[in-house]
Amino acid sequence: MNNNRREFLKKGLLGVSAAALIPGVTKGSPVTAAATASQADLPARVLGRTGIKAPLISLGAGGTITPGFVKGAYNAGIKLFFSATYYGEGNNEIIVGEALKDFPRDSFVVATAAPCNEHDNRTGLLSDKFNARAYLEKAEGSLRRFGLEQIDIILFPFASKKETVCNEEILRTMEQLKESGKVRFTGIASHGGIEETLIAAASTGIYDVAMISYNFKSQNKEALDDAIAKAVASGMGIVAMKTTAGAFRNKSGPGINSDAALKWVLQNANISTIVSGMTTVEQMQKNLAMIKNLKMTEEEIADLENALAFSETGLYCQQCGECLPQCPARLDIPTIMRGYMYAYGYRNLLQARNTLEASGLPSVPCADCESCSVKCNSGFDVRGKIQDIARLTKVPEEFLLT
Repeated sequence: MNNNRREFLKKGLLGVSAAALIPGVTKGSPVTAAATASQADLPARVLGRTGIKAPLISLGAGGTITPGFVKGAYNAGIKLFFSATYYGEGNNEIIVGEALKDFPRDSFVVATAAPCNEHDNRTGLLSDKFNARAYLEKAEGSLRRFGLEQIDIILFPFASKKETVCNEEILRTMEQLKESGKVRFTGIASHGGIEETLIAAASTGIYDVAMISYNFKSQNKEALDDAIAKAVASGMGIVAMKTTAGAFRNKSGPGINSDAALKWVLQNANISTIVSGMTTVEQMQKNLAMIKNLKMTEEEIADLENALAFSETGLYCQQCGECLPQCPARLDIPTIMRGYMYAYGYRNLLQARNTLEASGLPSVPCADCESCSVKCNSGFDVRGKIQDIARLTKVPEEFLLT
């Protein structure tokens, strides 16, 4: 393990500055102090210029299949709920809306990710046929499914190129969404090319929030932290996702120390909140207990060091995209690898299947290649993983919901 990484992990023992934490939600914030007494117990940070005071853990509802779990999260003090138009073909937004409909509207924050049809996830580029009207209609569809008059945050997902983030039509559409009152704040979500897209998004002055992959396995950490700091200085709020780097070292375990992984992320005071795809009460209780003491122990540091040693057989794809030009079949390998991680790391088979469908994975992948020419920077057996996860596309959807 390299000494620079060891030294960085050691810094976790110092904890974070108390000034970076807000012990509750104060009067006048978009989420009011009157909402619930339990929220006063959860440490929080301000989400950039939105002014939202967010508990350090938010709910990524992609794996949620009942309104009851969302209600339980709300009652436990969680107040930010992230969905997406492509989760369950919009049904996830319905579940979140149903769960929150009886609570005061100013006591929770709803965010959703809405891609546009003209965006090529493989290249990260936008075609010149972008349809602003169709994108506005997507937002209206989310409003109907949530049962709300206004979405708090809408994110443009899979942002990986500055040309797309700074596209004039996209920017104009984001402004229209805010001016119409349908959306309060706009942002991006990025799995790859994060440094480039963060700096580009910050330069526009249009995006208020960025949701980014950020974990102890993140490469080029100095450049990444610098980009995050610049975005925060511009007024953007930063939400971290993929924070446990796949949850397992490989598909059969052993698991990563999730407390250590999440604490590592929150050592960076520029991260306002972690969006966690919790699906059980036990996970929720564990995470809420963790955020009340962010100081990392020697044992937690050691656990992350051990997890890093397994990077070559891990589940977390860095989404660097260097595999793309190597594949003669032009497979969207980074997206397929995300599907693999959702299935084996987060045990979310439905999200894994939806991700694979979005990748355009053929029914019999890699059939035309006798051997794989792709050399992965993380040492993945790319062909083996693709052929393994491709089986999921043949499983009837009803079996994935059980």
